[in-house]
Amino acid sequence: MDLTNRDIVELTDLRRRLHRMPEVSGEEAATAAEVAAMLRAAGPNRVLTGLGGHGVAAVWEGAGPGPTVMFRAELDALPIEEISDAPHRSGMPGKGHLCGHDGHMAILAGLARLVGRRPPARGRVVLMFQPAEEDGSGAAAVIADPRFGGIAPDFAFALHNLPGLPLGAAALAAGHVNCASVGLMIRLSGRTSHASVPEAGVSPAPAVARLIPALAALGPGGALVPGFRLATVTHARLGEPAFGIAPGEAEIRVTLRALTDPDMAALLAQAEALARAEAAAEGLGLGLSRHDAFDACENDAEATAHLARALQAEGVAPADFELPMRASEDFGRFGQRAKAAMMFLGAGERQPMLHNPDYDFPDALIAPGVRIFNRVRRALTG
Repeated sequence: MDLTNRDIVELTDLRRRLHRMPEVSGEEAATAAEVAAMLRAAGPNRVLTGLGGHGVAAVWEGAGPGPTVMFRAELDALPIEEISDAPHRSGMPGKGHLCGHDGHMAILAGLARLVGRRPPARGRVVLMFQPAEEDGSGAAAVIADPRFGGIAPDFAFALHNLPGLPLGAAALAAGHVNCASVGLMIRLSGRTSHASVPEAGVSPAPAVARLIPALAALGPGGALVPGFRLATVTHARLGEPAFGIAPGEAEIRVTLRALTDPDMAALLAQAEALARAEAAAEGLGLGLSRHDAFDACENDAEATAHLARALQAEGVAPADFELPMRASEDFGRFGQRAKAAMMFLGAGERQPMLHNPDYDFPDALIAPGVRIFNRVRRALTG
């Protein structure tokens, strides 16, 4: 079974409609409503809404026993102003589908049509539209939802488009795929004073000056081999933008990244210990908070083999791209509970990069994405 020409036209229209109405992490109410309506039209046994926030899942039950096979797409967009002359450009100021989640949703919408026309003979098929992928909170919230236990998958699959690779080529490998990462916010508090008598206050400036290079030294980057760690200072602020006030407070934001979850935990502990030591040395108050936490993403060998066979059957060319990658992905948490695998479909070698303000998902990837996933689900559920 394959998509008809009418399917492709309608799925392209859906993708562009979603592109015009981007909603950022945690705010995907209208997107979720659009998705839920689309899924109900495909005739699943049930549709679950409000999963872990605005998550939506459609479930098709097979007549015989078999595995539960989940395919995941993401609902959320980015807080970035889109720069585009396309008729379907974002209609929401300061927000845009600049990572391709609109295209991923369109692919699962096409899969829903094919599953609806030929439901599984055994097991279950679950199409999961996950909220809040961009900030790393969505998968954990979905898994924590009590209803997720009733549809917990044995296999989980996902894809992400990847600019820089030839259009339609695929990158896939078993093992480590995406790094773990977490944003650490360090707040230092002292006491302001007049700039003419800085000794009358308690300035965080010396601690900030030492912390920035010390944090970077904890994670020097390099090759993506066991032990890889990277610390990137993304923001620093010291006192007020004035000449008459010696600073009394400061903030540093650093993104920590590692290939494995244990290495990530060790790097985070070292960064927090470093901040505590510097605060104590200068007599400063200290606040630490963690944000945008992503677990490492690792492809299971059996699940990867299912995707590999589907790619081969579809004649998809392998991309010249070495995994793992430094970027993080919230799909990793599903892989802790199921045999999971994610592939990467080339979005074109001249396509603007993900999160660029002029990025737009190539509609030509919708049909092959649907066919690949449909082959996987047919192999596992008939």
